[in-house]
Amino acid sequence: MNTSTEVAQSISAQVLRIMVADDHDLVRQGLRSMLEAQAGWTVCGEATTGREAVDLAQQLQPDVVVIDVHMPNMDGLQATREILAANPQTEILILTLDETREIVQAAKEVGARGIVMKSDAALDLVAAVAALAQHESFYTPKASQILLQNHVHPLGVSTASTAQLSERERDVVVLVAEGLGNKQVGATLGISVKTVESHRRNIMRKLGLKSSADLVRYAVRDGLVRA
Repeated sequence: MNTSTEVAQSISAQVLRIMVADDHDLVRQGLRSMLEAQAGWTVCGEATTGREAVDLAQQLQPDVVVIDVHMPNMDGLQATREILAANPQTEILILTLDETREIVQAAKEVGARGIVMKSDAALDLVAAVAALAQHESFYTPKASQILLQNHVHPLGVSTASTAQLSERERDVVVLVAEGLGNKQVGATLGISVKTVESHRRNIMRKLGLKSSADLVRYAVRDGLVRA
């Protein structure tokens, strides 16, 4: 997986407007410091409650919102839902102290494209925001595993088509369809990037697919992921 510095450098020329929402002053200051250390990135606003986050996001139209799950007045998940309803182009990164199945699944269902543990923010925050700036998902390995467990054996799967794939290939399909890049897929599954690439080639060949978009459509059609 790319380091935070490498990922950020890859989009260093991009001007990125970020809003931070957390009810703790020291946390917001720390987040601002890490984010504004990146070339071209600026924290355009700070919110201390969920309701303020919704109102400020509508006013400022940030590219990325970094928001804590536990917020006064309105939790970060409901705030995310309302922010995206008004500003669907905005990307949301959820910060959480408890990376539980319920939180991970709920974050995805309300439209957040990324999840980072607060305890790992120093390691993952910049890489996560950089990924979201490119409209790519960023889930920690644990969050990815939770999503994988939720989707890999859903009801209603068309066994006629999924039978063509091995269990590991189905795992790769799910993670790719969730928006993870080859390095994140490899980190999640504990395999090398070359192995991920090999699996992807085999999947495309077996299913007669020509593009990543085809792969996503296949995953949705066969119930491996939700649309």
